[in-house]
Amino acid sequence: MNVSLRISHLFMVLLLLAFSVNGYAAPALFKIEKQGASSYLFGTVHVGDASMKGLPQKVTHALDNSNQVVVEVDINKLSPLQMQQRSMPFMLLTNGRTLQSELSEKNYQLLKDYFAKKSIDIAMFNSFKPWAVMLTMMQIEFQNAGYSDKNGIDKQILEYAQKHSINIAELETIEQQLQMFNGLESLSNAMMAETFEQLSDINTYFITLVDAWKKGDMQTLTGYYHTSFDDSQYGQQSEQVMLIERNNNWVTQLTPKLEQGKVFIAVGALHLVEQHGLIKQLRDQGFKVTQL
Repeated sequence: MNVSLRISHLFMVLLLLAFSVNGYAAPALFKIEKQGASSYLFGTVHVGDASMKGLPQKVTHALDNSNQVVVEVDINKLSPLQMQQRSMPFMLLTNGRTLQSELSEKNYQLLKDYFAKKSIDIAMFNSFKPWAVMLTMMQIEFQNAGYSDKNGIDKQILEYAQKHSINIAELETIEQQLQMFNGLESLSNAMMAETFEQLSDINTYFITLVDAWKKGDMQTLTGYYHTSFDDSQYGQQSEQVMLIERNNNWVTQLTPKLEQGKVFIAVGALHLVEQHGLIKQLRDQGFKVTQL
């Protein structure tokens, strides 16, 4: 399994669930309005199954009425080689550190057993940081469950924008996203323990939640948010690094665009909810936010 393929799933792992939309009753599409200017905010899913191929009409209508699409990172503009070249410096351990030295004896043995069951030699990951290995594990499980980035909603949005010559802008670079994981390195063991917990019940931690989003179940997503970002040190720090700091930065970037209007913003759904979410922050900035 090559590095570029693993990294192509980074954006899925940042948010373990988001909205899925094709043919569902309540897609997560919001209209953003202020002083006569209107735009759209859409919660995406970074992977999907075959049933999620194709954007619903209300989404394509919003895209057709937009002059610019804004995404977290424009993953379509990078070739696999470019992705690998830009990613590797962030993923590799240095100064004699190894995967085994970064993890507790218990977590390393669990990891070794996990890969052994899949006939994969853990030695191939010896120079990789724990979070990079975590991404590989997530990719394996999501693929086994029938999900891939090819059917991801944000990828479909990018392809639609390219086909219809809609300008594309990104909120972050691949380097910024990778650096976010490096900001959690001191909590590698907690991250790995949570990963094993999620993988032990992927139905609860992903598939059930995707099904809830097919129904537009905001309450389920909010509950998942609190489960993921609990009062533990890892929960609090990961919320700060993965969501709060990024949301704050995004609102600063998005506000002048939204004041001009005709912008379609597509980001993972966990960025929309709760007190630090984009919906509340934009309302605090004086925008009217209405679910369509």
